[in-house]
Amino acid sequence: MKIKKGDTVLIIKGKDRGRTGKVIKALPKENRVIVEGLNLVRKHIKPRTQGEKGKIVEIPRSIAVANVKLICPHCRKATRVGYKFEDQDKYRYCKKCQGLIK
Repeated sequence: MKIKKGDTVLIIKGKDRGRTGKVIKALPKENRVIVEGLNLVRKHIKPRTQGEKGKIVEIPRSIAVANVKLICPHCRKATRVGYKFEDQDKYRYCKKCQGLIK
């Protein structure tokens, strides 16, 4: 998977199309990512103790990796990601500006 935790991504499909956010968690087995503050879903929570009230909380849900694009830290544009192999190491790079991504 070409998107990792800590990357800034642009949502290209869905209800949050056009918004950007930071990836909090990557789920490579499911090919999904969780983006901070985006794709929020309301969850109803029961009261835990007697006397406490139930509440409604908004939590971020995962989004398919195909529906996000990485924002390059060098050129600040939404781009595709490629891989370069140098000295037995694998690096990600921006397909637009050819800049290396950590």
